[in-house]
Amino acid sequence: QVQLVESGGGLVQAGGSLRLSCAASGRTFSSYVMGWFRQPPGKEREFVAAISWSGGSTYYADSVKGRFTISRDNAKNMVFLQMNSLKPEDTAVYFCAVKAVGTYYLRSSYSYWGQGTQVTVSS
Repeated sequence: QVQLVESGGGLVQAGGSLRLSCAASGRTFSSYVMGWFRQPPGKEREFVAAISWSGGSTYYADSVKGRFTISRDNAKNMVFLQMNSLKPEDTAVYFCAVKAVGTYYLRSSYSYWGQGTQVTVSS
């Protein structure tokens, strides 16, 4: 069992930055690929970014590439999402998740989820 708690969301103006954090407890955190997803109002949950267990490989949705950076600290059981140059279309609830098996960008590949943190970007 893995418990995930996100934090760091809030209200920011377009062009601003936020850093999301995800604290994990339970199973050996460092063994898992971790991902960030988001769910905009009235839309499906979508892939944002993922990071390998070592942190050596990262993956991004095209919509955030060059603006967002995923990282992790295995010693502290934390994963982060640095979000720069935010746009109103980045407004969503952001979730971190633990990947079980399958393709990194598919929601169905992830087995544990946090409760989410709201990010609102005003124009």
